[in-house]
Amino acid sequence: MNCSSRFLCALYIATSAGLAWTTVLEVRYGPAWAACLFAAASLVPVIAVVRETVIGEQRRWLLELAARAGRGGDAAEAIVRAELDSACCERWWTSLGSEHDVTCRHGMPRSSSAA
Repeated sequence: MNCSSRFLCALYIATSAGLAWTTVLEVRYGPAWAACLFAAASLVPVIAVVRETVIGEQRRWLLELAARAGRGGDAAEAIVRAELDSACCERWWTSLGSEHDVTCRHGMPRSSSAA
């Protein structure tokens, strides 16, 4: 995670804490609907922190792929190669994911008892 992502996460956490404190105040002194509204609003910054973390992991993964591609190709080739390597088998591709080759490790044996 870079510096701006860390700053955003700190800002999100501070916002969430402020909204949680407002929720407590509304539970004590305000209407119940406002407390529910602030409680729900305090969860939104938490989701943003999770999103920033996922984006940071994706950036790190792309930099790793770009570094590998720098040895013998470009980043697009490395991404396509990684996606193709993670695919099941040729029959899975051609049958739109409904069948597997006999040697495919992801293939499940079909039962004759299923209707």
